Amino acid sequence: MRVLFINSPLQPGADTQIHLLLLRSLDRRRFELHAAAQPARRGEPSPAFDAISAIEGVRVRPTDFGPSLFGRSLRYRVESAARALPAAASLAGLAAYVRRHGIQIVHSTDRPRDAMACAALGLMTGAKSVIHVHVKFDDWMGRGVRWAFARADAVVGVSNFVAESLVRGGYRRDRVASVLNAIEPQAFDPSLDPVLGRTSLGVARDAPFIVSIARLFKWKGHRELVSAVARVAARIPAVRLAIVGADYPEGSGVSAELAAHAKTLGVAENVMFAGHRNDVASLLAASDVFALPSYEEPFGLVFAEAMAMKKPVVAVDNGGTPEVVRHGVTGLLSPPGNIERLAENLTTLLVDPALRARMGEAGRRDVEARFTPSRLAGDVEALYERLLRSTGATRVADR
Repeated sequence: MRVLFINSPLQPGADTQIHLLLLRSLDRRRFELHAAAQPARRGEPSPAFDAISAIEGVRVRPTDFGPSLFGRSLRYRVESAARALPAAASLAGLAAYVRRHGIQIVHSTDRPRDAMACAALGLMTGAKSVIHVHVKFDDWMGRGVRWAFARADAVVGVSNFVAESLVRGGYRRDRVASVLNAIEPQAFDPSLDPVLGRTSLGVARDAPFIVSIARLFKWKGHRELVSAVARVAARIPAVRLAIVGADYPEGSGVSAELAAHAKTLGVAENVMFAGHRNDVASLLAASDVFALPSYEEPFGLVFAEAMAMKKPVVAVDNGGTPEVVRHGVTGLLSPPGNIERLAENLTTLLVDPALRARMGEAGRRDVEARFTPSRLAGDVEALYERLLRSTGATRVADR
């Protein structure tokens, strides 16, 4: 089976990480793997291109996908028009590459450039097009993405929650699938010394410690978490919360707003802001509880990472979160916006080491059983096989 992955970003986000897992994990005895990726340009490095190129046995075609226009100003769009022609020529060349190598499946993320290129290649070459959707489908999505979804042979949500949002959005159920994300469990060692992470943040060895890791923007629930910690501190004054992650978008001032909120609630000394960190496993090892009350999380890779580190998760019972975190087994979930219940769940775990240990062990077992690269690759392979067995089917109707 010959598959081409489309990857335009220079920086590897969560969606690129899933592509990387698939490229490493799909059985080489059954698959011939190709990737079209954006190389470094105008002095900008491309860690994503480098990471894909480093995978043994993957044929990488450097491809100019043109500038990303999503969320850009009209002036930027006009100024970028000159780069559209080279990108169009590159797409035509990529179509020739697909035909020359007999590519049967083209697989992309839901990023606009990637999704549109994937759907266009399917139309131009007859290859089956698969678009991997990492966010809930909603009205904010642009016409280009909707056009691509409507013409894809399969639109794959990273959770049942995402898949159902596509069906509610008007896409045919028989063209919508769900494949849960995965992580590499071996990259997360629960035996790491917790003192290292605590020392790096200035947290005492015996302090009840909550860690939250995510980009900082409204829907991740950091404000609600700070409010909950203020209630926890009334019972456990020594509690500490580390909010790890950078403001999104950069310069938005979210961390400053959260710090002001903590000060207003009288817990400025209990809450710290660590910014972006690369030592996620070390920080998770240092924690007693991982908490992220994000609203309608599509999947939540960081939940699986915390579980791999044998940490109980406190989160919100909506979105794709319940598909990852099992309430009462690997963590505790509260209703959206319920600060009191969120605080109760945090307190319950912080005062009960035995419960934390049981949930931590269950979390690691779940990751090793449900969220592995081999399971991800097996699910995607089964999807590919179904697509290749289907012939002459009508594409998804235009929206």
